Amino acid sequence: MKKRDDSIRRATDRKKEARNQVKAKAYSKKGGAKGGRPPAKGKGRQEAAEEQGYEASSHGHVHNGEKAYKLLAQQMDVSNAKAKEMIDRGLVYVGNKKVMIARGELDPKTIFTVQEVAKVRPIFENDDLIVVDKPAFMNADEVERQFRGAQLLHRLDRETSGVLMLVKNEAFREEAIEAFRKDEVYKEYVAWVEGIVTEEVTIDRPILTEKRHNKAYSKISPKGKPARSEVFPLEVSAKKSKVKVLIHEGRTHQIRAHLRSIDHPIVGDELYGGRRAPRVMLHAKKVQLLGMTFEAPEPKIFAHFGS
Repeated sequence: MKKRDDSIRRATDRKKEARNQVKAKAYSKKGGAKGGRPPAKGKGRQEAAEEQGYEASSHGHVHNGEKAYKLLAQQMDVSNAKAKEMIDRGLVYVGNKKVMIARGELDPKTIFTVQEVAKVRPIFENDDLIVVDKPAFMNADEVERQFRGAQLLHRLDRETSGVLMLVKNEAFREEAIEAFRKDEVYKEYVAWVEGIVTEEVTIDRPILTEKRHNKAYSKISPKGKPARSEVFPLEVSAKKSKVKVLIHEGRTHQIRAHLRSIDHPIVGDELYGGRRAPRVMLHAKKVQLLGMTFEAPEPKIFAHFGS
């Protein structure tokens, strides 16, 4: 009797295993074997896109999808090149999630929103110098092209806003560069960072800048150039902090690399370990150069970000 029961149980197990194999093959044909998962029941195409599409915009695959920049071009009635530029700038969202890769595939019915880029705001001008408040999502070179005959004295990253200076003549440029070289220029930034910062800290670590995928990337390295940043806590909210940062030397991505090195990457700075946000939360607030002081008020998002 026991042998008969064992035989029946084994036969039942074999049937279950066969059914499972059939289901696995069917799911694989629908894309499951490629790492996807079926949308939750009761969710529409747009919600499914919000759950899967942005990972798709990073991983580049949605079943029966269309390239993000082509969908955006159709929706906004702009050229494919313009649509790709919008995505590359970090201006395009679906829901509250940023579209990260222009060639990533999304659901054809995806609905986009596009963040508007603010205009350059002049702060100061004389015979030697033009100072502006650069908005986020604009390259420093684009600002330079708006002021014929002026030349960038320094740079800000695309998503960094704030004080940007351009010079009008070579004599003043050489004088200003000498002040930078002697560390006689006061450069104050504000940033929202990940984690709790309650004490002042000085980061004195050399920075080495390399090219990754045709873009600059900086890291702490004994082979790098000297760099020093002073960090002062201003405000704490939940699991993030607002800080003031004074920089010396001014290496490429200095603040971003230094803050990451102490496990407090800038919010929105995904390249250096920050969580996704509407923008990189870094603003060049004040510069003092050759007896002159220039200041750009913090963007509204900085004042309300902690609430």
